[in-house]
Amino acid sequence: MFLVAAFSSTSRIRRPCPSSRFHPPVKDASSLQLITKRTKKKQTSPLLLYLSQTELEIGLWTSAFAVSHIGMSAIRNTIVDTLGNFADNSLGLVGRPEWKLPDIWPGDEAGQQIFPTPEIAGRQLYRILYTLISFVTLGSAFSSYLQALHEPPTIPLTSTTADSACFWIAVFSWAISVTSLANPSPLSLVPVYETQKEDTSSTLGLQRKDAQKLQAKGMTRITRHPLILPVVSWAMATSLSFGGQPREWLFFGMLAMYAICGCYAQDLRVLKEEGSVGTVFAPKQNLQAFFKDTSFVPFGAVIDGRHSIQEAVGEIPCWAFVAGIGIGYELQSILLHWLANQSQDIM
Repeated sequence: MFLVAAFSSTSRIRRPCPSSRFHPPVKDASSLQLITKRTKKKQTSPLLLYLSQTELEIGLWTSAFAVSHIGMSAIRNTIVDTLGNFADNSLGLVGRPEWKLPDIWPGDEAGQQIFPTPEIAGRQLYRILYTLISFVTLGSAFSSYLQALHEPPTIPLTSTTADSACFWIAVFSWAISVTSLANPSPLSLVPVYETQKEDTSSTLGLQRKDAQKLQAKGMTRITRHPLILPVVSWAMATSLSFGGQPREWLFFGMLAMYAICGCYAQDLRVLKEEGSVGTVFAPKQNLQAFFKDTSFVPFGAVIDGRHSIQEAVGEIPCWAFVAGIGIGYELQSILLHWLANQSQDIM
C-alpha cells in the first residue's frame, strides 16, 4: 500500500534531486580509460584484490561495528552488572541525591535521580559505552566511505528509471522508522510517558510507563522491530540510488545485514530468557508474551491470524507517518545531494 502511494505520487511531486545529479557523468576520456583499466584488471582477480584498500577499510570498520554491537548485546546483562558494581563500589556514583534530572524532565518510578541503584547506573554507563563504540567504528567506516567517493568508480555510473523507485523506497523506510518512535515497543530505546493526575516529580505531570510497551499495538502488530528493520530497505535502496558500487554495498549493505542480525540477536536473548531489551530492562516483565504475540518478519503475525491489518493501520499514529514522509523526503534528498557533491572531485 505504501509503495503504490509512493509511485503514484511521483507524477505530482517534483524531486529536487534528479538522478543525473546523483550519478554525474565522467567528463574526460582519461577518466573513462582509468575506469575501464581498473575494471578489466579486477575482473580476473580474487575478491580481496578486486576491492581497493579504502573499500577494504569500509568492510573492516562496518564488520567491527556489527560484531561489537551484537557481541555487547549477547552479554549485556554481564556488562551492566559489572559497570553497575564499578559505579557503586569504585566510583561512588550510586545514591547521590544531588545528581538528579531537572524537575521538568519526566522521570520513572525511581524518581529523578540519575544513579539511584547499581542496576540503573550500569544501564546508563552501558549506553555511554555503546555510544562510544558506535562513534569509533561506524564513524571510521563512514570516513573511509567518504574517502572512497574520491576514487574512480569500479563500475561506470549511469542513470536509470529505477532511481526514482529507490528514492521513494528510501523515503518510506524513513517514514516507517520515524513513525515507530511514536509507537510503543519494548525493542525501542524511546521511553513511553503517560499523564498523571496525582502529583509527580515532573513539572510536566508526566511519568515514564514502559510497561505499556509490552502490548502489541499499531506497527508492532506488523513487526516487533518497526524501528530497525526499515534500515534494510533504506540501505539497499540508497546503495542502488548512488550507483551500486562495491563501496556502497560494503557500507550501506553491511548496515542492512547488521539490522537483520541485530534484531535476530535481540529475539534470541528474550526467547532464551537471558535478559531484556530496549528500555525494558527488568527480566521479570513479560517479554515472552509480547514475543509470542508478534512476529519478526513483517506481516507474519497478520498472515497467520494473530493480528488484523485493520487493527494495525487503525492504531498507527497517522500524524507521525505523514511527518515521517516529509522528514524522509528531505533527509534522503540532502544525503544524496551531499554524497554526489563529495564525489565531484574525480569528475
